[in-house]
Amino acid sequence: MHHHGYLWTGPKARFDQEALRRPPHPEPPPAGCRPELIQRYREVAADFSASDLPPLETAYWLVKPRSLVRGTWDDAQEAAAWLHTRLTEYGPRFASEAQRDAGHLTALVTSALERLASGGDVSLGFYLERPAYLSLALVTCSPNRRSRELPCPLEQQAGP
Repeated sequence: MHHHGYLWTGPKARFDQEALRRPPHPEPPPAGCRPELIQRYREVAADFSASDLPPLETAYWLVKPRSLVRGTWDDAQEAAAWLHTRLTEYGPRFASEAQRDAGHLTALVTSALERLASGGDVSLGFYLERPAYLSLALVTCSPNRRSRELPCPLEQQAGP
């Protein structure tokens, strides 16, 4: 078991494009349905795994481009340390004063460590100076407990 770290920052309006953050349905629309539905399905199927947007389900980070992996750790404590470093780095920019509190950030890291050590995933999000957003995720892999069928980014071929 190991853990992959992901980080995304960007405009909140882009983050709010939920259709781009959902994986395509496993089956395409049936033949004979409206052409715009078929076209939309094709777009989502092509764009979802290539997009850098955080997926709605944390485990789906695993199907995103390998280049989005910010780090990989065999030890949950090392993964939690990466999270702590990111929270310290971005904390001064958090829109909410309560979220900048050092005690609150320490509690988030402690909770993340417990979840990772038990094989779970961690996903955190914060409003930064408006209208920006920060998404941090740590995904447990080999296999992921919730989505065992998803491939490990380390095992994917780099491409032609």
